Amino acid sequence: MDIKQLITFKNAAENLNFTQTAKILNFAQSSVTAQIKALEDEIGKPLFERLGKRLILTEAGHKFKLYAEKMIRLNEEAFMAVNGEEEPTGTLIIGAQESQCTYRLPLILKEFKATFPKVKLIFKPAHSDEMARNHLMEGLVDVAFIMDTSKPEGSLRVEQLIKEEFKMVIAPNHPKPVLSIDDLKDETLLLTEMGCSYRMMFEDSLKSAGVYPLNKIEFSSIEAIKQCVIAGLGIALLPEMVVKKDIKEGRMKEIPWKDSTSSLFTQIAWHKDKWMTSPLEAFINLTRKTFLSDDYFNQKGFS
Repeated sequence: MDIKQLITFKNAAENLNFTQTAKILNFAQSSVTAQIKALEDEIGKPLFERLGKRLILTEAGHKFKLYAEKMIRLNEEAFMAVNGEEEPTGTLIIGAQESQCTYRLPLILKEFKATFPKVKLIFKPAHSDEMARNHLMEGLVDVAFIMDTSKPEGSLRVEQLIKEEFKMVIAPNHPKPVLSIDDLKDETLLLTEMGCSYRMMFEDSLKSAGVYPLNKIEFSSIEAIKQCVIAGLGIALLPEMVVKKDIKEGRMKEIPWKDSTSSLFTQIAWHKDKWMTSPLEAFINLTRKTFLSDDYFNQKGFS
């Protein structure tokens, strides 16, 4: 196998479309097909299969993708070393939920880009922790931020960064008194998408208390939930970092709430077989340092 075949396979494995891969790499589609076929013949197993009109990776394809990425990156590093390029290049793909992207990562990214100006950063939205884990397992992201309980992760390396606090919030002029979780049965709940860790925590708390609200509205955007709370549409449970400023400035009112289930942590995760390029390793180290600094986010107004 040669590096051209590996690059073709990596692109095909990411977009699962040979026609699109050919356009990206400026090849004829027949060339893409031939390169993949040559790889499969050399490996001795199919890397792709077709299910109807869908192209999917086989189990062998998923495994091989991790090694193909390593070989491609090692090839890039070798050329950089030989040609005396001291400043790293390449692409770093980060998976994160909206709350992290908006309230935590800008400070980290600013410092990272100052050190690695030639590294391209790409954000891949993860609307749930399950989605983030799947993206890591499939090699669609290099590193991801997960907000979840602490648990064994198998093929992933996961490190706790910070314990998250949550606030139940309502419009300050809400017409009915809401003093406890029992008062929520007649309220409209404003929820994040299914699979979100703190949505599940919220709903489990309600069930434990025997409270089953009938009115629920689901959103894909935390910022949309915030605006609907402010407008008086309903009640939401959101990370403190998202609503702290709004509560302080009177746009929202906090409702007493205490959860008895497991604590949630913001965690950084990557695949244990991921090739650790210097930018990826530096990003993980910078994130550790930033989150573990006791007053970093407080000083910057992000928590």
